[in-house]
Amino acid sequence: MTAGRIGRARGAVGAAPKPGSRTAFLTVIAALGAVGPLATDMYVSALPDMARSLGTGTAATQATLTAFLLGVIAGQLVLGPLSDLVGRRPVLLSGTAAFAVCSLGCACAPTIEVLTALRFGQGVAGAAGIVVGRAVIVDSYRGVELSRAYATLSAIGALGPVIAPVLGGGLLSVAPWRFVFVALALAGAALTFAAVRIVPESLPRERRVEGGAPGALRSAGTLLSQPAVLVPVVTMGCMGAAVFSYIAGATFVLHDLLHLSATASSVVYGVNALANLGASLLYGRLVRTRRPETLMVIGSVTGLGGQLLLLALTTVAGTQLWYLCGPLLITVASFGFLFPAVSAVGQGRGRTAPGTMSALLGVAQFSFGAAASPLIGLFGTRSAAPMAVVMSVFLALTAVGAISTWRQPS
Repeated sequence: MTAGRIGRARGAVGAAPKPGSRTAFLTVIAALGAVGPLATDMYVSALPDMARSLGTGTAATQATLTAFLLGVIAGQLVLGPLSDLVGRRPVLLSGTAAFAVCSLGCACAPTIEVLTALRFGQGVAGAAGIVVGRAVIVDSYRGVELSRAYATLSAIGALGPVIAPVLGGGLLSVAPWRFVFVALALAGAALTFAAVRIVPESLPRERRVEGGAPGALRSAGTLLSQPAVLVPVVTMGCMGAAVFSYIAGATFVLHDLLHLSATASSVVYGVNALANLGASLLYGRLVRTRRPETLMVIGSVTGLGGQLLLLALTTVAGTQLWYLCGPLLITVASFGFLFPAVSAVGQGRGRTAPGTMSALLGVAQFSFGAAASPLIGLFGTRSAAPMAVVMSVFLALTAVGAISTWRQPS
């Protein structure tokens, strides 16, 4: 036995929610995971107003984005293993409540330095919903039901990129930027209340990792020493790098190269997000009869094909809107297959310590993504080709990982 003692019943699955409450349960878990990214998407357009209000420059306000992302990474590293030690509810509820408090603090921040520090704390707290929510799903479901639950989370999560800019833009049209953080504080408070009512403790005492922090570290080491676990973690990281490259690259291409208005760009993002939603729903149906490992391969190869098509069209015809939209739609839809498949496979193989496994997947996703985002600018900004090249490389690595996972015994 490694990583402290995990109780004899560690192979048992927690009681899944009753059919009548399943939708509410998954909706709350998905919302808890989405509130962190929402904290970025809602306030990006307010950065210029924020800089003027706080008497600082653009670089300083952009640093608040970096601080939040670093907080999300650090929070997952700490809170995932912690939930294996003390249980899911204490970590989830305290994290969500702290997110509300930090959001309110951001609304009242007197200086950019205070705001940056609070944004880091907001990221750490918001990570609870991401990392612990994924572990709760593993505690509650197995097999096909686990894959279907992740498909539902992915489908609900796909609505975030559509809703967040609309909410943020609507709020900023009638109120100062500080009210965005007031809205996030209210969302955090509402989600804390919903979690108290709907999300039960899913990890019994006999299934918790013992040995304190050393036990949690040994648990992480044990998981990473297994190739069947390590490969899905790296695959999730490569997929995260492709997603962040899309976010960074598409913003530049649509605004600076194609000169689309904010409304037109929102339409492009919205259509892509709906394609992602549709693919997640399709995944939920296909996983009933196909292994998630097989759907990982399909998703990664499809996404890679979309970017190779974009690269070919860009090389032949230059950066044109209609040549851009189709390939991007294909690739973003493929993410609707990849996220639930990689999550289900990785969490299933790391079931002995779900919180730690969730942390490893989340940290890989965000850290690889943060590292990949600047690459597009390094390769040039005169066409969509750098974005297509960077995304193709990471999706090719994702496909290699997916094929390797498909061939490995679980």
